[in-house]
Amino acid sequence: MKKEDPFVYAHEREQKIVWMSQNTNQIETSPEIIKAMKEALEEGKYNLYPHRDGILGLKQALLDDLGLKDGFDALITNGAIEGTYTLTRAMLEEGDNVIASDPSFMPIHHQIELSGAEPREIDVYKDPYKLRVEEIEEAVDKNTKMILLIDPLNPLGSSYSKKEVKQISQIAEDNDLLLIHDITYRDFAYEHTLASEFVPERTIFVYSFSKNVGFAGMRLGALVMPKEYSDILHRYRTNVLSANVIAQVGAKKALETKDGWLPDMLKRSRKNQAIIKEAVDKIPDISLPVYPSNTNMFVIDVEKTGLDPQEIQEKLLYEHDVFVRGGNYLSKTAGDKFIRISFTVSEEGTRKFAERLPMVLDDLR
Repeated sequence: MKKEDPFVYAHEREQKIVWMSQNTNQIETSPEIIKAMKEALEEGKYNLYPHRDGILGLKQALLDDLGLKDGFDALITNGAIEGTYTLTRAMLEEGDNVIASDPSFMPIHHQIELSGAEPREIDVYKDPYKLRVEEIEEAVDKNTKMILLIDPLNPLGSSYSKKEVKQISQIAEDNDLLLIHDITYRDFAYEHTLASEFVPERTIFVYSFSKNVGFAGMRLGALVMPKEYSDILHRYRTNVLSANVIAQVGAKKALETKDGWLPDMLKRSRKNQAIIKEAVDKIPDISLPVYPSNTNMFVIDVEKTGLDPQEIQEKLLYEHDVFVRGGNYLSKTAGDKFIRISFTVSEEGTRKFAERLPMVLDDLR
């Protein structure tokens, strides 16, 4: 089997690959968004730097989308990952620790380590496949600075109830902690509660336009924080000239028209995950730990097959042009047990994966 770098291989064949590996959203949203960006291009908006706080109206549209009134500010960033880098560098120091999960979006854990702090990872690859209140309480100590609550959770697709968010918020309150609420997948959730409902003065949101509106390649995100944290986070920002102006124009239009495009996108996304569920149910020794997913992805547990998730990834990609992700990217402890599948692709691509998965598993067995 070929051992060429999978991302080089996939990008060289971009138009024929079923791209299910990075949670990108390839489902059409609204022609109004594309129109707004085209008009911005034709007007030459890219000739000038945008205002350092973002194009006029974007910040307010974002705060309105989250239902946040006075007391909050937003920092527009080049993707949410720049936002988390800014956040960890600004708020953490040597000896601190951050309560987090495993599996998780591990690049944030790496950023925590770059700040000299420790990501204190709690194993959540077990029912209910998310952080438990009592486990967080046990992990907190005098050096804990933050709780990283990725909600809904990449890669599992689990989400937290209002009661759970309230309880986790209370832990932050009782221990004088920041609650970092990563809401990248909020728009995919069946229900969702913002931690600001309970501890607004302690909640910092991580927001991304990569998943909901499908702007992964546009690199646009934000930190949304209580105004008391604005000065320090702006001081540590890595880009004093704001972010991609064309992306900002599209993001503002997307927020303004969300009621028009989000329901159909969710309908198609959820249909795709149902197609995969039907296929998984017919295959021995594999399962979906979390279903339905509250994100645009979930994991397929393959531990009982005895197969290596990386080999499944490679065979699907190199022999079938279907790109999924082995679990080792997302978990230090359970990465050999699952593959992650993103289903915000075309229905045709979803059905191709559902058809090829049993063939690949049979061949590997």
